[in-house]
Amino acid sequence: MRLGGIEKCTLDIACIVLAGGKGLRLGRREKALETVDSKSLLQRVVSQISPFSDDIIIVTARGKSLSRFDSGSGFRIVADAYPGRGALVGLGTGLAASNSWYNLVVACDMPFLNQALLRYMLELSAGFDLVVPRVGGLVEPLHAVYSKNCLAPVEGLLERGERRLSPLFGLVKVRYVEAEEIDRFDPEHLSFFNVNTEADLERAKQLAKGIK
Repeated sequence: MRLGGIEKCTLDIACIVLAGGKGLRLGRREKALETVDSKSLLQRVVSQISPFSDDIIIVTARGKSLSRFDSGSGFRIVADAYPGRGALVGLGTGLAASNSWYNLVVACDMPFLNQALLRYMLELSAGFDLVVPRVGGLVEPLHAVYSKNCLAPVEGLLERGERRLSPLFGLVKVRYVEAEEIDRFDPEHLSFFNVNTEADLERAKQLAKGIK
């Protein structure tokens, strides 16, 4: 089946969007609703990942409203289990809410996701617990595929008070997607561009004009 110009994935997949960040550097609480090229950041992300699954889970902070987010049906909004504890708890919350074995996890502030790269990563996921890009020694854990095998280790890390995602890598079977692989689909690595500051937001708006 084709949807959004690409074939619907045949794997058991859910999509998890982490939207619980405080947006402190941008200076606004609802960063996910900032607009780039007439769409909110969250709308742009959801539109790019929706071809991969009918189950989209948006993880947000408790008490944080996304009431102005209007993108129709096909997604669920769940609140972080432990407010204020960073992306690791957002990941754990999303994995716990998911009914699928494989989970495409992205941040809400990545307006230039590349569907071809995401599909490639999903195709690599069989036999691994985590498929994650690595460029110049830096990994992109908020642009990755996590299996349900990651849930127990994530919960264990949270119980020990951990806030970082990096300790998870030593606890599960990881497939790194290296720069030369990424270059085949996204040579400018815009997939990993995220909006943290006002300058980032302005750059995203300029980039979007050339990406239509």
